[in-house]
Amino acid sequence: MDTGTADPATVLDALDRQLVHALQVDGRAEPGRIAGVLGVSARTVTRRLGRLLGTGAVRVVRMPDARAAALGALLLRVRVLRGRVDAIALALAAQDAVPFVDVMLGGQEVSAVVLADASARDRLLHGRLPATDAVLESTAHAVLHLFADASAWRCGALTGAQEAELAAPLPTGPVLPPVLDALDHRLLDALGVDARRSHAALAAALEVPESTVRRRLHRLGAGGLLRTHVSVDPRLLGVTVDANLWLDVEPGRLAATGEALARHPQVHGVLATSGPSNLMAAVFCPDHAALYRFQTEVLGPLGVRRVETAIVARAVKRAGARLRQLPD
Repeated sequence: MDTGTADPATVLDALDRQLVHALQVDGRAEPGRIAGVLGVSARTVTRRLGRLLGTGAVRVVRMPDARAAALGALLLRVRVLRGRVDAIALALAAQDAVPFVDVMLGGQEVSAVVLADASARDRLLHGRLPATDAVLESTAHAVLHLFADASAWRCGALTGAQEAELAAPLPTGPVLPPVLDALDHRLLDALGVDARRSHAALAAALEVPESTVRRRLHRLGAGGLLRTHVSVDPRLLGVTVDANLWLDVEPGRLAATGEALARHPQVHGVLATSGPSNLMAAVFCPDHAALYRFQTEVLGPLGVRRVETAIVARAVKRAGARLRQLPD
């Protein structure tokens, strides 16, 4: 389903789960700050994080700003010849404008999110994909509204008070994205595959003073450009099912349904879309029985008229980062 080198049968213990949740709140939180909130020693946090991050069981990457690009984003579903799905998935994952790629259960469909301008989308949809003899059919659904993306999901290991203590204070006024120069772009790129790189490491990599890095990161963070995403195999958190639910909702209830799902602890993405379904929700469930209960107990009362369920067999790319694959 996702990434990591740990045995997928091994579920993280309570402290490791708390560390994952802490990183979900603030991917660049320092060990001492996390230790103070959790009531353990900084040495313990440093050792545990070193193991989780060092083995690849957990990765922290900078989240592409899907909120700014949401109205231009596409949800792409590609039906592929059996036996060719890996080649198509990897080809899509190689595109910088494609931050999310999943292979769906059954081995004949690839799902992807495309963030690109009109010309790049056209080259992909009308040029590269049709030219590939492995592609049987592709459908693209425009994102009309983003209710929540993957950076908002929390694994539920911290209390509300602990999460609030770790969270950065909200700005008091409107947040205006800063005007970026070449150094800003290089800095953001350097955080793309490892958002926990230290100020010193970033300064050395970019050949600039550490004080410059600190100042730039503070400005970028204040402008909302340092959102992070924690990539962790959901099985390590006791989750065995990752599914995309394509929903048909009465138009008058679409906004309320999307907002309600965005607040649900099992949901890690909700978008209003074009096409035969007008809402797509990505959900984590402990097992298939829990997925059934989600549909009957959560979606039913929300007035969802129809559900198409597509289960993820394995994730290939999440939040712009290619993932190490675990055997299914």
